[in-house]
Amino acid sequence: MNALDDYEEENPFEHEGTDHITSETSSTSQVGLYEPPSPPHTARQLSPTTSNRPPFPSPGSHKQANINYKTDFCCTRDRVLHSGDDVEILIIDAQKTSVNSSSPYITYVIRTGNAEARHRYSEFESLRENLSRLYPTLIVPPIPSKQTIGDYAVKQGKAKEDATLISRRKRLLQTFLNRVARHPILSNEHVFHRFLDGEVSWAEVLNSPPLSLLPKNILKAPSHNPTDQNASPAYAALPNPSSAHPLRHPDQRFLDSEAFTHKFANHVSGPMEKVTRRVVKRWSDYAQDHADLGAALNGFSLSETDALAGAIEKTGQAVDATYMSTTKLLQDLEQNWAEPLHEYTQFAAIIKKLLAYRHQKHVQYEMTQDALETKKEQLEDLEKSEREARRLEEALGKGKINGLGPSANLITEGETEDNAEPTTPDPNSAYLPPHPGPNPARRRTKTPGMGLLNALSYTLHGMMDVDPETARRNGITKTRENISQLEDALHLAAQDLKYSSSTIQADLDRFQRQKVADMREMAISMARSHRDWCKKNLDAWEEAKKEIEKIPDHPNKAPPPPESPVGTSARRNSSSTVNGR
Repeated sequence: MNALDDYEEENPFEHEGTDHITSETSSTSQVGLYEPPSPPHTARQLSPTTSNRPPFPSPGSHKQANINYKTDFCCTRDRVLHSGDDVEILIIDAQKTSVNSSSPYITYVIRTGNAEARHRYSEFESLRENLSRLYPTLIVPPIPSKQTIGDYAVKQGKAKEDATLISRRKRLLQTFLNRVARHPILSNEHVFHRFLDGEVSWAEVLNSPPLSLLPKNILKAPSHNPTDQNASPAYAALPNPSSAHPLRHPDQRFLDSEAFTHKFANHVSGPMEKVTRRVVKRWSDYAQDHADLGAALNGFSLSETDALAGAIEKTGQAVDATYMSTTKLLQDLEQNWAEPLHEYTQFAAIIKKLLAYRHQKHVQYEMTQDALETKKEQLEDLEKSEREARRLEEALGKGKINGLGPSANLITEGETEDNAEPTTPDPNSAYLPPHPGPNPARRRTKTPGMGLLNALSYTLHGMMDVDPETARRNGITKTRENISQLEDALHLAAQDLKYSSSTIQADLDRFQRQKVADMREMAISMARSHRDWCKKNLDAWEEAKKEIEKIPDHPNKAPPPPESPVGTSARRNSSSTVNGR
């Protein structure tokens, strides 16, 4: 029977208990899964929009009612985040500072309600890494990537102070914080609350529980709570498998998830991102060309007069308007399409690691099962050897009693051991003579130069157990202890595998709903951006058209023919063709 059948599958997202909150200081009340997957803003439609549009992501029309499931709170930030209002975490500024550092760095000012906190990029990175270790079965949102070596090579010392990079990081770090705040489990983690609070330094948070209790290897810790100090010592007996280790009995659900994730990652990071970069580059070139053309037309209008000068100037202004609207379109494409697309490329990589963790847990279970079966076979062999040895010992004992009588082979009182005749046992008897032991005369004989070898031999014999019976019995005892430990480890591995499978599947389902909503918002944002671009260009060129129509007709143009009187029909003169007229 499969040990996994002993445990019922549970969905931690629907569980009413508190076992899934790892931090002891985290709030332990029930949370709801069906919260908006993206940071909420006011729902917008395709009617005229304002220019101060909030950054992606936005729930748009898929926004649902924010129901407060919580009944108790671990701190003020927890109460603010789960107050039932649409609380938006904002990064309001990026400041250059050198506090507690020998070199300047950029710190990001975070506002949550009425509280402010300041953190540098490396602290965001540390927060995400530790959340991933605290919750190895959950999809922790990504943060913006680090700068490449090429960026440092091109910009050198100014790479960290690049305004475009800082602006992009502000948007993506804000998205990261809001995604964590909307997660049904991560939003309850007190470590996250302390990060937003700003009253405690991040170094102090890292050196205090639960982060200070994290094990070095999360594969040898409980999946539901890696920081559990009361975890069974049997976790130490679990193997540490590779993610490439094959499974004998894989789960088809997760094989399908791995295949879909691989396909999704290849498509998003391949054709979609590649084409998006090319589109953005061409729009950028288009905007720059219009900037140059507008400047040339405005300069040309100064050399003309009258209506022509006004028409050329108005045309130049329309071209400038196209440049500005294209620049705005580029910003929208970057923020609401290119950046979310790259974020989902990162999500795909995170899900791959999550599935790899679950795969390792499954391999761990199968390897523990194999080790337990091997130990049971070893115990069976040892016990069989023990039974055979006892039977042989009993047979020898019976043969010794039956083969020697009370008066047989006795040495007289006057005889010495040297003069005693050796007694030849009966060939038909079951008696086996004892081993004569070492020869004293031979033991007294020493070969010159063999003292070191004799000492070495004596040491080696002392290290070895020369008693096979004691060695066998010690092996049986030790094997039984190993079997007991492996049975406990197998029980824990089965529990972890069940929990990991159900939790990862539940979070994958939540992520799929989030992905659908975000893709919908991305498409709407792109449509809205193109509509606004077309509208601005149409208005500018309509104004230019009115000014162009004021230019008088060409002086060499023939006047239009007079219109025929109404009611009269022109009759053809048949002689005109003949006379050539």
